[in-house]
Amino acid sequence: MKVLVTGSSGLLGSKLLPILSSRGWSVVAVYNRHEPPGLSGVKRVRLDITDTLRLEDLILKEEPDAIVHAAAYTDVDGCEVNRDYAWRVNVDATRSVMRAARVVNAYLIYVSTDYVFDGEKGLYKETDTPNPINYYGLTKLVGEEIVKSSDILYAVVRTSAIYGVAGGGKRGFAVYALERLLEGREVYALVDQYVSPTYNGLLAEAIAEMIEARPMGVLHVAGPRMSRYEFAAALARAVGAPVELVKPARMSDMKWVARRPRDSSLDTTRARRLLDTRFYSLDDSLRMFIEDFMKARGVGGAVQV
Repeated sequence: MKVLVTGSSGLLGSKLLPILSSRGWSVVAVYNRHEPPGLSGVKRVRLDITDTLRLEDLILKEEPDAIVHAAAYTDVDGCEVNRDYAWRVNVDATRSVMRAARVVNAYLIYVSTDYVFDGEKGLYKETDTPNPINYYGLTKLVGEEIVKSSDILYAVVRTSAIYGVAGGGKRGFAVYALERLLEGREVYALVDQYVSPTYNGLLAEAIAEMIEARPMGVLHVAGPRMSRYEFAAALARAVGAPVELVKPARMSDMKWVARRPRDSSLDTTRARRLLDTRFYSLDDSLRMFIEDFMKARGVGGAVQV
């Protein structure tokens, strides 16, 4: 089995590579700025995916059995401002990946987002109609439609608020919150925005499982519905920090450029039925995340959650 992974040094890709390598598969790890660590069976290729000719040429030469297209421009405010770049990364590159996947007959997993929804309902199912309210969500939805309207073997994986430790340097809210909680400092978190926080390690396990099982169509692979405040409070309890350190904030307090959905949480019933990975378990997710965090900082020991 040969698997090509775009965005291989990101939050998802950095967890996916060692899982695929441990299964003895041949892996082509495509990255741009941050080179992923060397692993057995992993070929690292530096490539800007906006160079769509090189991207297609690489896929045609490598002839992978499966492709995980995880690369994306995920800066929501950045997408709103830099629309041309957002389109080239999230739409044009996806079209090129799809075209090359068709030629080599590869199974394509396109990683999408809960931000394809407007957030007026929450606990969205795969059959609910998307209605993005920002440009990031729009570009990811167009990418979905490119993949879904093709004649290739594919799965669209919508996920939400991915968190974890990544080699590429991306920190995110969970790492920021954990650092402050361990230092005994306050963390402000939104009480009125609901998402489905998803641990990158379990998301990667689920996608590795999908590569073997090859389910088709759209799957929601995400954690449980909760506000960002509830997530930060659960994180505080998991490390034994005072929950009182978590302070409430509201969406109206944020100086965002782009609008955010109020409740973009995902219903994961279909994926839970099809996959064995416990990607939806908050206890497992927090325990593994904290252990990753401590390991990255040279602190050993198991974590009780």
